[in-house]
Amino acid sequence: MKRVGLDAADIRILSAVQKHGQLSKSRLAEIVNISATPCWVRLDRLKAAGFIRAYYADIALDRVCDFTQVVVTVSLTHHRKADFDRFEAFMNEHDEVIECIATGGGMDYVMTVICPTLTAFQELMQAMLDAELGVDRYMTYIVTRKVKSTRPNIPKLVAASGR
Repeated sequence: MKRVGLDAADIRILSAVQKHGQLSKSRLAEIVNISATPCWVRLDRLKAAGFIRAYYADIALDRVCDFTQVVVTVSLTHHRKADFDRFEAFMNEHDEVIECIATGGGMDYVMTVICPTLTAFQELMQAMLDAELGVDRYMTYIVTRKVKSTRPNIPKLVAASGR
């Protein structure tokens, strides 16, 4: 994929939006340290180019309800495109799966699942097996507490990549 050139002001805008979400034109310009109109034009360009996928809030779910969070690693029996597509379609159909990443190495996928109860999680895993997705094995890890959850440091990553 061809990468669009970003300058320092673009990186500051992306970093501010990542940290603060939607901001007023004047507040974003203040954080980024450029005037409001050019800042807003840049933000619109970044959105149109697909650099900003969505805005959302980081909800303190543990204050809203009780839930069970589980990290699951999955290895498929076969590694054909159709096998990956079928597994990924199943994951995309289930709201309980809040993150699913394909990996290289020992496991094919690592996913994070949030269910109201452990029983509900077990039912999801049974549905996954019943769907005959070609799962060879899976391992589950019950999350006992969140130690760190953050977003990447965009300016640091960009600087390190030599862009």
